[in-house]
Amino acid sequence: MFNRKIGIDLGTCNSIVFIPHKGVVLSEPSVVAVTLAENKILAVGKEAKEMTGRTPDTIRIYRPLKDGVIADYRVTEAMMKYFVKKASPRFNFLKPELLVGVPAGITSTEKRAVIEAGMAAGAKGVYVAKEPVLAAIGAGIPINSCSGHMIIDIGGGTSEVAVISLGGVVTCQSLRVAGDKIDQSITNYIKKKYNLAIGEQTAEEIKMKIGTALSEKEEREIEIRGRDLMSGLPQNIKIKSNEICEAISDRLNEIVQTVKDVLRDTPPELSADIMDKGMIISGGGALIRNIDELIAQSIGVPCFIAEEPLLCVAKGTGVVLDNLEAYKKSIMTKRG
Repeated sequence: MFNRKIGIDLGTCNSIVFIPHKGVVLSEPSVVAVTLAENKILAVGKEAKEMTGRTPDTIRIYRPLKDGVIADYRVTEAMMKYFVKKASPRFNFLKPELLVGVPAGITSTEKRAVIEAGMAAGAKGVYVAKEPVLAAIGAGIPINSCSGHMIIDIGGGTSEVAVISLGGVVTCQSLRVAGDKIDQSITNYIKKKYNLAIGEQTAEEIKMKIGTALSEKEEREIEIRGRDLMSGLPQNIKIKSNEICEAISDRLNEIVQTVKDVLRDTPPELSADIMDKGMIISGGGALIRNIDELIAQSIGVPCFIAEEPLLCVAKGTGVVLDNLEAYKKSIMTKRG
């Protein structure tokens, strides 16, 4: 019982910490604020995200993960330390075992960086597992059965489409188009159409409140404020949901194309299973309204959104940590 285990879904946008039998203990943005003069970590998570776009030039905001992999090692290590410390009981001198979810398309060097960051954050041992497998487990898919299941995991930095059978990934593609690029498309669209500059957080808010993958009869609208590029003054405008649908359609089509590519590489028996059971969408991108309908219409295969899509990978880490022996074969392991 003294063996402590912690699962971390280390995401480009958000990181979620899961402890078996306790559930999700922490869900914070993957953002770190650093002071440039002393090179000191000032804030991590929610606190750092609130500073985004509002800092003086003595403070820099880092998102240490880019496209699901470590872009800044030192800052990632500090962030992981913070997560492990916050998820640990106050007086506990036992080093935990970590299980970290990583993109399926990750290189061995990137994988080693995650392991080393975990060890430096004070872990006894670090396991690394592919996110699509963890997302499938968290979505309640019986991954060890011999039938094929397709999972579409749309995160902040990467979208991953995988066909899973007998506990392993049969075919998989990682696409570095996901939540962040969708936000960027919204920013660019508003800049082009309304001559208005908006910040990252505003773009994300628009996506979450009125974003839709298919145009709707009953449009919803949101009032946003930004900086007029001509006069340089603040300005308010109203945006409708169908405009956002138009702004993000190219990005969503790239994701649909990746799903088609993976299906093309899938063995016929497994394709038949997927036709029967449908595809499951997980990750933050699953929260864009009508995205399941868009994918189902484009591909002609039923598509469902997982329960609590944001937490699928984290829940998967919990299941794997509870049954480490059973899942060893689908997980790359490293001891401290």
